[in-house]
Amino acid sequence: MKIQVLGPGCGSCKQLHEQVLKAVKELNMDTEVEYVTDIQKIAEAGIMSSPALIIEGKVASAGTVPTVEKIKEMISGENSDNTESKSSGCCSCGGKC
Repeated sequence: MKIQVLGPGCGSCKQLHEQVLKAVKELNMDTEVEYVTDIQKIAEAGIMSSPALIIEGKVASAGTVPTVEKIKEMISGENSDNTESKSSGCCSCGGKC
């Protein structure tokens, strides 16, 4: 399974990365979590709000930091129709400014 966290390296981005690592560990998965901070790659992925969580090439969340439990649901495919996002306004802070 391919899991990516995309964001410029802000506090929320780092928090999401840690939450995803914890979720993967709690699910006893042997999966690498890629942390992408390259702005060019983030733009190429079409991410307009960070941080973003990409699971198997699909945006699972953007502009928010889901709970570990919610991330575990996303990874295991529960509620896969729901993409969690929040309006980010004019910057990439995820609506926190």
